Amino acid sequence: MERRHDKTSRKYVTKNRPRATPFRDVFSRLPFVTSFRIGAQMQQRRHETRRMVRGRPNRPCLEVIMDHSQLRAPLLRSTAALVVLVALACHEAPTPAGPGGGGGGGGTPGPIPAVGHMVIVVEENSDYSDVIGNAAMPYLNGLAQQYALATQYYADTHPSIGNYFELATGQILTNDDGSSTIENVDNIVRELVAAGKTWKSYAEDLPSVGYTGGDVGNYARKHNVFALLSDVVNDPAQRSRLVPFTQFATDLANGTLPDFSNVAPNLCNDAHDCSLATADAWLKANIAPLIESATFQKDGLLVIVFDEAGSDDTRGGGRVACVLVGPKVKRGYQSSTVYQHESLLRLAAQALGLKTLPGAAASAPGMGEFFTP
Repeated sequence: MERRHDKTSRKYVTKNRPRATPFRDVFSRLPFVTSFRIGAQMQQRRHETRRMVRGRPNRPCLEVIMDHSQLRAPLLRSTAALVVLVALACHEAPTPAGPGGGGGGGGTPGPIPAVGHMVIVVEENSDYSDVIGNAAMPYLNGLAQQYALATQYYADTHPSIGNYFELATGQILTNDDGSSTIENVDNIVRELVAAGKTWKSYAEDLPSVGYTGGDVGNYARKHNVFALLSDVVNDPAQRSRLVPFTQFATDLANGTLPDFSNVAPNLCNDAHDCSLATADAWLKANIAPLIESATFQKDGLLVIVFDEAGSDDTRGGGRVACVLVGPKVKRGYQSSTVYQHESLLRLAAQALGLKTLPGAAASAPGMGEFFTP
């Protein structure tokens, strides 16, 4: 019997270790083993030494009982055969990583390249399996195939607002989507300003520049938590960087995109209220011009990620799609390393050369594997 710890339920469970009965049958017929069986009287004086050839977890292992007083030449002649049988008994083929864990496809983390323009687009409430491979989202799936896909990326919580705060501060500050609390914690805006970097949050259907109030029409403040950060709300200069999404195309055309851009589509175009096909069409219409621009092709990095899964609670917020696009991103790459939103915050901070990584970003796994050396 084997006692194992189940990390999910925090309980101990007991499992029967499988017996290698067929192997024992073969082993018992080897000549030198047969020679050991010389009678009950000799067996009573036998001094047993157990040797275990350990395989991988939960695999049968060979248990050899040897009588030192009865070793004979047949033992030496059979050693080679024994070694082969041991290898066969304890060998295990690699197991592909399942949907809940990172594994074989994960790459070695490397350095994060410096980028001139970091853009994060956040979509809404969809499981990984509903997005990747979905024929209704040909544009996003095309980007995932052409560039890089994090196949084991998980949101941190439910509902939305905690994930948006995780992306901005490295903390789940609240799970109340209706919260109007102004948060005074370290965040990416604070670090960008300290480093002399520029930023904007482009929110579709934002009523006006600098608006920090509640929901209006298809605009949801819970999807634009920059409007709840004290560094923004209490500073007119920073507050002016909360702009309607229509400004994005203007800044791109004028070559005035900031160092860091947060993009929040409205409640329809982010797939919160409308279909994934609608969200995909919006991405093609509004994000394709960014990718094709000379500004982006020089030193840009785009990440399209979903805030949370629609029906999955794994690791807090469920498995979601995360696609990385840029001239320095590996082509046709898929990672099976486990990441969450704090890793994306870490990536943004490192790519822009920030010295301090807010909240959980300081200890989150780095995403250097996605980039060419």
